[in-house]
Amino acid sequence: MVNLDSPISIVRPHAIEFGVGTAERLGRWADERGYRRVLVISDAFNARRVDALALKGELTVFGEVRPEPDTDDLDRVLAVANAADAELVVGFGGGSAMDLAKLAAVLAGSPQTLQEVVGPNKVRGPRRVALAQVPTTSGTGSEAGIRALVTDPGTRAKLAVESLHMLADIAVIDPALTFTVPAGTTAATGVDAMAHCVEAFTNRKAHPMIDLYAIEGIRLVGRYLARAVADGFDAEARAGLSLASLYGGFCLGPVNTAGGHALAYPLGTRWHVAHGAANALIFPHVLAFNTPSVPEKTVIIMDALGHGRARDIRSVFDTAHAFCAGLGIEMTLSGLGVERSDLDAMTEDAFAIRRLLDNNPRDLTRADIRAIYEAAF
Repeated sequence: MVNLDSPISIVRPHAIEFGVGTAERLGRWADERGYRRVLVISDAFNARRVDALALKGELTVFGEVRPEPDTDDLDRVLAVANAADAELVVGFGGGSAMDLAKLAAVLAGSPQTLQEVVGPNKVRGPRRVALAQVPTTSGTGSEAGIRALVTDPGTRAKLAVESLHMLADIAVIDPALTFTVPAGTTAATGVDAMAHCVEAFTNRKAHPMIDLYAIEGIRLVGRYLARAVADGFDAEARAGLSLASLYGGFCLGPVNTAGGHALAYPLGTRWHVAHGAANALIFPHVLAFNTPSVPEKTVIIMDALGHGRARDIRSVFDTAHAFCAGLGIEMTLSGLGVERSDLDAMTEDAFAIRRLLDNNPRDLTRADIRAIYEAAF
């Protein structure tokens, strides 16, 4: 673990609009800056409500974003982006839409290819277009970050691009846009937001400057997630989750996730399980596994969730599992359609994600990963 005096760099979108009814502020912001050609990158549902953003001028909408996008999806986005020649790119949707918007903002019209920018700090700047992010789920926190991921369909591996040039000029976080998110998706993405905070808080690179956001994000999920699942139009609960998601995004930049996300990724790349659902299923297993290495922080996490008596591996697992299952989340791999014959390949995929596993507070061996998948099956 790092110390209070360890160096850290933190970046934020240049402007953040937060609160119910703020979506239309994006249109005013864009109009004040004279952006007339705008590209919105979205999924099919959100493409039908682009009017909520009050954008003016020549509007192009790419409304075909899929969960867990791959490089072919990115190619389609870039073709539209090159044709639109936009001055402003808007990511409008969940993490997949926002990640594709980041990549479109730096790769459209650029001589660089995706393969040339995979990794940290390989994007050549400055970015020639403005970038806005408008989340419609409360999970990824991608609106606040500088990373974007797409899947290579050949290797089934996540390709991660990290660059300050992908930082949004403005993030507009309107909890009202999440009112219609189904209960199951609300539950899974809410646990994903919490996992971002937990994995940053227990991380080998954890830093006191980020711990503040991590702990409060966990508390917000513990306080509001069940309420939002029960009543999607509970504005206070939705706002609490939107803030938790944003705080999780703040955690990702300087610290990032760890073992939980590494084990969740193969569920998406191999079985097309939604990112939130994959992380929610894995969350109790890795939280419990890490308990011996970060016992004091685990107590703080369980206290934040309102379950302070859970302190050992068994009780931490049982409590976290019950929390997720109580929200209606599918907590078995078999229930998500994963076949036991694929667990060995998933283990190899997860073990190769060193950029995350090396952050984990307790070493995860191949045998450990395989055992977690078996227990989750």
